[in-house]
Amino acid sequence: MTKEKVLSIRDLSIAFKTSSGLVNAVRGVNLDLYKGETLAIVGESGSGKSVTVKAIMGILSNNGKIKSGTIEYTYEENGEKVTKNLLDFSKKEMRKNINGKHIAMVFQDPMTSLDPTMNIGNQIMEGMRIHYKTPKKEAYAKAVELLELVGITDAESRMSNYPHQLSGGMRQRIVIAIALASDPDVLICDEPTTALDVTIQAKILELIQSIQRKTGISVIYITHDLGVVAKVANDVNVMYAGRIIETGTVNEVFYEPRHPYTWGLLLAMPDLETKADKLESIPGNPPNMEHEVVGDPFAPRNPYALNIDLRLEPPMFKISETHYAATWLLAEDAPDCPLPKELQERIERMKREDERYVGTDETYTFSEELKAAL
Repeated sequence: MTKEKVLSIRDLSIAFKTSSGLVNAVRGVNLDLYKGETLAIVGESGSGKSVTVKAIMGILSNNGKIKSGTIEYTYEENGEKVTKNLLDFSKKEMRKNINGKHIAMVFQDPMTSLDPTMNIGNQIMEGMRIHYKTPKKEAYAKAVELLELVGITDAESRMSNYPHQLSGGMRQRIVIAIALASDPDVLICDEPTTALDVTIQAKILELIQSIQRKTGISVIYITHDLGVVAKVANDVNVMYAGRIIETGTVNEVFYEPRHPYTWGLLLAMPDLETKADKLESIPGNPPNMEHEVVGDPFAPRNPYALNIDLRLEPPMFKISETHYAATWLLAEDAPDCPLPKELQERIERMKREDERYVGTDETYTFSEELKAAL
């Protein structure tokens, strides 16, 4: 069955003017999101993940500039499917026609997303009233339903609460309810569980999956945590220095990773079964993107770097129809470089855990081991 493409980004490059120079935050990003699926974008802080999705929403800061690329979004308008380049919209047009109504976003810190002076009922109803002119009584009823959908108990009485009266986990559920209020096609989650304790994190992830099954919404999940990605994503894009350096299905990226940076991220995941007495880490720091990139930006941190890495940035090498990686180790004449032994053992443990804990395709219950790793 042919998958329906909802969002397609091609050759997206974004730079920011700063007092110390031009920062090339995103460099030639390509990605696709399909209807009803979850696309994860993974990488360290500063890799360009959040900048990419802010460009989708049209909410880049004033010093940000789109240097090249397209963001094509396919949606229904007046009963017909249309495809438009979101970069052709002004910020005002995006707020009026796209944001909330078609594409919604859940930010990392709910307190920066919620208005402390407005009760949560009015905050949930606001989008419905603006985008669809929904009568107040109908909007109120739907807001209560949304609170119940996101797992808020005694939903109607919570409508009059203010953000400061709620716990962190409840505030994040409210933000998700607000994002869903106008029935968007795409939900962007920018590290929505980072500030929450591990038990609440697992519940929020389960909530997003449950909503996706009920509504068929497409999800973009931004995170630095591969432990989260393994349980929520269909496809994974690994970002480094403003560029996607490995992309594939979740099984390809986790069980057959080909880029040394992906190896490092996998080895850095907490693991209850490891015999090591400390977590692995990737040595060094990400490059300063104010400077021109020469060669592979990961080369200074890569113990498997080749001479060519210091001179030329690698292209995306095709591994399968869905799996690509930007590393010279995949070149035809490159030396053989097998997975590190520690990573091979980690992958075998992950496979065993999946066999033990994964249920049907429709449902998944987070194990205690996963909750500990989140």
